[in-house]
Amino acid sequence: MRALVAADGRLDLCERPRPLVPDECLIGVRTAGICGTDLEILAGYAGFRGVPGHEFVGVVEWAPEGADDWLGRRVVGEINIGCGQCRLCREGVREHCERRQVLGIRGRDGAFAEYVALPAHNLHLVPDGLPDDVAVFVEPLAAACRVTEQLDLSRAPAVAVLGDGRLGLLVAQVLRHAGVRVTVIGRHAEKLAIARRFDLEAVAADGAEARRGRFDVVVDASGRPEGLASALALVRPRGTVVLKSTFHGAAPIATSPIVVDEVTIVGSRCGPFAKAIDLLSRGAVEVRPLVSGVYPLSKWRDAFAVARTNLKVLIDMTS
Repeated sequence: MRALVAADGRLDLCERPRPLVPDECLIGVRTAGICGTDLEILAGYAGFRGVPGHEFVGVVEWAPEGADDWLGRRVVGEINIGCGQCRLCREGVREHCERRQVLGIRGRDGAFAEYVALPAHNLHLVPDGLPDDVAVFVEPLAAACRVTEQLDLSRAPAVAVLGDGRLGLLVAQVLRHAGVRVTVIGRHAEKLAIARRFDLEAVAADGAEARRGRFDVVVDASGRPEGLASALALVRPRGTVVLKSTFHGAAPIATSPIVVDEVTIVGSRCGPFAKAIDLLSRGAVEVRPLVSGVYPLSKWRDAFAVARTNLKVLIDMTS
C-alpha cells in the first residue's frame, strides 16, 4: 500500500505492507485530515517515526471473528489503544494507559496510508448523511468537546479562545453551542473573518491588550510556545487556563502569576466521539468553511505546504 512515512524530519511517500493485526479491523482510508500535531511531528514532536495521521474516515474491509458487523461500514476511529489490563484501562480511560499506543503519534502507524488497523471498540459508525469531508472532523471536534466535559461553564460567563486556527475555531463553536459567550483572539485577519462568519466575537491579538485579566476561562489553542503566557495575561485571578496546544519544544513560562493569581491550569486532549458525531449530524458546528483544500495522495507535498499556513487540508487517500 502507499503510505506517507515520517523519519528524521522528513516525510516521504513509500510502499508499505498492509497493517494486518489478527484481532483488529482493517480499514481502507478514504479521507484523512492534516492536523497541527502532524506538522509538529515533522519538527520532532513525540519522537515519532512511521506513518503519521490520526484524523480519518474509511471503510472496514476486514474484521476479526466477533466483529463481522463492522464489515463494509464507514467509520471513524478513536486514536488511543490501551493495553486493556492496567487500572486505567479497566476504569475506561485507556487514553491515559501508560503502555498506550496513539494512532500516528506514539508507537503505531497512522492514517496517512491506504489502510489502517484499529480494534473494533475504537470504531464509531459514520451516519449515512454525513459526507467524508465532514466526518473527517470527528476526531478534532471530539477533542474540542473535551473542554465541556472538564469545566463547569455555567460559572464562566466570559471565555476566550486563543488561536484562530483549525482547533481554535472548533473549540469556539463547541463552547458557543454550550451557551458560553466566546471571544476568539488570533493573528490572522482571514481566519478571524471566518470566526465572525460563525457569529463569534473575534479580536486581533494586538488589540486584546485592553482585555487583560478579563476572562473567566482562556483556552489556549494557539499551537505556539508563548500561548500559555498569553493565556495567563488574559485570564482573571482564580480563573482557568485550558491547554489544548501540542508542539515540539518547551514553553518558557514564569510560574509566579499562576501562584499569585491562583490560576487553575487544565490539560485537555482527546474527547467524546459520540458527541462530535451528533454535533456534526445536526449541523450545530460548521466545518466546511475551515477546509482550505482537498488533495490527492499523489499531491501530498502540496497538501502539507498549504497546511502550514492555512486552515484544514484534507488528503483523498484513494487517489
